[in-house]
Amino acid sequence: MNAPTALISIGLIAAGLSLLGPRPAADAEAATVQAPDTYSVDPVHSTAIFRIKHLDVSYFYGRFNRPTGDFTFDPENPARSSFDITLLTKNIDTHSPKRDGHLKSADFFNAKQFPEITFKSTSVKKVRGDTLQVIGDLGLHGQTRQITIDLQHVGSRDTGRMGQRCGFETTFTIKRSDFGMKYMLNGLGDEVTLMISLEGSKK
Repeated sequence: MNAPTALISIGLIAAGLSLLGPRPAADAEAATVQAPDTYSVDPVHSTAIFRIKHLDVSYFYGRFNRPTGDFTFDPENPARSSFDITLLTKNIDTHSPKRDGHLKSADFFNAKQFPEITFKSTSVKKVRGDTLQVIGDLGLHGQTRQITIDLQHVGSRDTGRMGQRCGFETTFTIKRSDFGMKYMLNGLGDEVTLMISLEGSKK
């Protein structure tokens, strides 16, 4: 191979390397950006409790059995986290079948027309320690309102037989009248406190 031909070959190789060089780095960088872990809510180990005043003399408690939904959690970048939770109004449980039937009626939850209570997050950010501030849309009784809750990350671990688990807990208060539930406001409180504890299994 003469000198001019060798120089041309070297130039072509160098040009090719300059075009190919940055790509492995970019590919490596893309590979390090992983999707946050996604969890399915375990309805057996998750709890949804509510509290309301009765006759302005005591607090009364009930629960919604078997919460469902999914959530994603990125502890390194909480803004990439999200929560999508559903409670079925037919699953209300106050240890009194007669009272449960009344609560499912049109006077209160109207379970036939509005079978679900839903929460879908729209933004998540870390505010302190293990606590996240979650803004989202709460759907109840055919109405949707934006609410803000503080959600505590209780823990995450590989449990072995039960797989990777992650848990959160929150307590917040709403006004049922904001969602069109105005029956017996003089006998039952308007403010309802909800205590939600979620345990999810990694998908």
